[in-house]
Amino acid sequence: MLLEPSEAAQALNVDEKTVVRWIKKDNLPAEFIQGDYQINPVDLLEWATERGIKVNPALYKMPDADNRQLPTLSQALQAGGIHCGFAGNDKEAVLKNVVAVLDLPPEIDPEFILQVLLAREAMGTTAVGDGIAIPHVRNPILVHLPVPKIALCFLSQPVDFGALDGKPVQTLFTIISPTIRMHLHMLSKLAYCLRDQRLRDILGKKCDADAIMSVILEIEHDIGSAAS
Repeated sequence: MLLEPSEAAQALNVDEKTVVRWIKKDNLPAEFIQGDYQINPVDLLEWATERGIKVNPALYKMPDADNRQLPTLSQALQAGGIHCGFAGNDKEAVLKNVVAVLDLPPEIDPEFILQVLLAREAMGTTAVGDGIAIPHVRNPILVHLPVPKIALCFLSQPVDFGALDGKPVQTLFTIISPTIRMHLHMLSKLAYCLRDQRLRDILGKKCDADAIMSVILEIEHDIGSAAS
């Protein structure tokens, strides 16, 4: 599903002219098809997340053939794991090591996943500032998994990911998902939690898997309480 500029404007709570201006002057990814811009919702959410722009939650509820219950961020993080002292002195080495800890099904070629992650980075950085990056495949449906996974990796040394704020990356949340719907859901949940100072504070300290999971569960509980 591709979005028209008017739909993207509604998702970003701005007017259509602003969206077109962002496409032309601020690298908002879009294709020009039959005389009009078309925007991939995954690209839109990534672009907005990198710039701290809030997105209308309706975008995250994109329908597809998958009607499985959407997991929580903590569940996806438990599936992917929290990894301390992660090795790698450049982007490719780090991502190669990330793929190795994802515990992919045997039918999935790790080298293929690495190339897809690198291809996404070549399109534009997945760093979101403050030393944090969110590497992921651009087309989630390429990776057939029973559940989405998020691997949280603390690098042993900072690596340049070309972040907009110029800061090298030391913390990576790597997302792999089986469907676009789940990818949007996970990315949106992660983006929301990263705006919470409690998570930012704990990520800036020594890698402590139990403490990090405790904070994420606390934030999720608060979200659930506010929604009820």
